[in-house]
Amino acid sequence: MPDEEREKKEFDLTNPKVVTKYKCAAEILNKALQLVVSECKPKAKIVDLCEKGDAFIKEQTGNMYKNAKKKIERGVAFPTCISVNNTVCHFSPLFSDETVLEEGDMVKIDMGSHIDGFIAVVAHTHVLQGGPITGRAADVVAAANTAAEVALRLVRPGRKNSDLTEAIQKVAAAYDCKIVEGVLSHQMKQFVIDGNKVVLSVSNPDTRDDDAEFEENEVYWVDIVTSTGEGKPELLDEKQTTIYKRAVDKSYDLKMKASRFIFSKISQKFPIMPFTVRDLEEKRARLGLVECVNHELLQPYPVLHEKPGDLVAHIKFTVLLMPNGSDRITSHALQELTPAKTIDNEPEIKTWLALPVKTKKKKNAGKKSKNQMVLEKLLLNLKLYAQGEPMKG
Repeated sequence: MPDEEREKKEFDLTNPKVVTKYKCAAEILNKALQLVVSECKPKAKIVDLCEKGDAFIKEQTGNMYKNAKKKIERGVAFPTCISVNNTVCHFSPLFSDETVLEEGDMVKIDMGSHIDGFIAVVAHTHVLQGGPITGRAADVVAAANTAAEVALRLVRPGRKNSDLTEAIQKVAAAYDCKIVEGVLSHQMKQFVIDGNKVVLSVSNPDTRDDDAEFEENEVYWVDIVTSTGEGKPELLDEKQTTIYKRAVDKSYDLKMKASRFIFSKISQKFPIMPFTVRDLEEKRARLGLVECVNHELLQPYPVLHEKPGDLVAHIKFTVLLMPNGSDRITSHALQELTPAKTIDNEPEIKTWLALPVKTKKKKNAGKKSKNQMVLEKLLLNLKLYAQGEPMKG
């Protein structure tokens, strides 16, 4: 086997140890999500919730592989974000922020963890109210959930990314909602959260991407964001941006001392994964980040918003394309929904939802053929004959 092929197999799903690390990261992340959901209550400070999510991931991943022969990186793969109502994504405020949750808020929780660079991410939508979710709130959450279920069945070997883009838009339309533009689903690899294979949320002449085919043993995060509005979010305040990622392919000789200091800290602590400014010295970070971003040394994750009054739902999951089918490893149960819209008159969507997630085993698998049974009986009788015992009929 060529060295390149051997190396590839060591770090993809053909290696059981790799699968185990993905699933360990996912198990920790699902528990972290469960914790944050349980803490989402009226008057809870959003920054406190984000900190609790990150702290749980750091603690739990830190307990894994402690006795490994070589050092294994592990921890937060994407900082916990809590985006409310018409806020689309990436709201993970600084310690000084006093924003709290209120009764009736539609809360989107987005987070990620990794073990040895094998990443699991998840996003979930939770409404702060008792009883079933109804009306337009139920429609937008049902749209995101149904689109995610369709996506799970279409992200499979042999299908194309464009198949998924078209399908999720049809699902959203059935609930009289829109898929939010600019949201991307990505292939993931070890230490790569945003691989080159991409699925667009909305395809148009300005955002068309190259056709790509899903393949066995790949890993993807599938990102579904639905809106009761136009699905065209805007950046309202650059100061809200607190999450960044080091652009490893960029370099620049920074001029400001503060910029050089903070970039050195980032390179040491967060050389690959996204991070939050809360994990840096906030005052010095604010001074130095501007030059780093202006020269593309850092990739910002901006906080985007739909119009006030619009509702946005978010569901994201990690899926392993295993030989026996798609394995969704991150999720959280939804609240009870009573949407006004349904897919009862949408045969195409029903057909997608009826597709199997796992490959069915052949009926004869594990059963012995008639010839096998005859041969085994013959061998048994020969053995009995040799021992002087009566043979079977």
